[in-house]
Amino acid sequence: MPPSAEPAAPVRAAGRLRRFTGAERWVHRITAALMGVLLVTGACLYVPPLAELVGRRRLVVTVHEWAGLALPVPLLVGLASRALRADLGRLNRFAPYDRGWIRAALWGRRRPSGKFNAGQKAYAALVAGAALVLLGTGLILWFPRVVPVPWRTGATFVHDWTALFVGVLVLGHVVLAARDPEARRALRTGYASRAWARREHPLWDDEES
Repeated sequence: MPPSAEPAAPVRAAGRLRRFTGAERWVHRITAALMGVLLVTGACLYVPPLAELVGRRRLVVTVHEWAGLALPVPLLVGLASRALRADLGRLNRFAPYDRGWIRAALWGRRRPSGKFNAGQKAYAALVAGAALVLLGTGLILWFPRVVPVPWRTGATFVHDWTALFVGVLVLGHVVLAARDPEARRALRTGYASRAWARREHPLWDDEES
């Protein structure tokens, strides 16, 4: 079945809900791999002990540059999937209950959420915005002779600190994912149990009931 023909809504299967289609899972996997390459190569470029351990700085720079250019490609290709477009719409839309979710999360309490909770929506927005900043500043650093020196200096500062910010976000994302085996299973198989959906995303479960 071509990606554009994939159903946007989850389907039921033996007490499970279809959370992600194949196209969505592959977009996530490839994007995660590219992000991992960027973080590792970036660390090798800016952390002296790692730079000495790895060596071959020119090769590391080249891999970093091309991985950065390739980062948006999986998402752009994945836009052919109707399901992915639907989920991007969900991630981009904050509902009234999301404010309640944030307040409850700050106090360690559980509140209803849709298919994606407010924390996941905020993470997606922050990473997407930061990726655009990194792409823009990275292009300035890639072609240093095209722009004035003050631009290059500013681009270096912004690129480095934004990369650190993204690294912290991704680390937090990985830690939270490690605590939720059902969420990881949904990304691996595409399906989540109805019990997990009712517990973690009850409004989404109600929507699909």
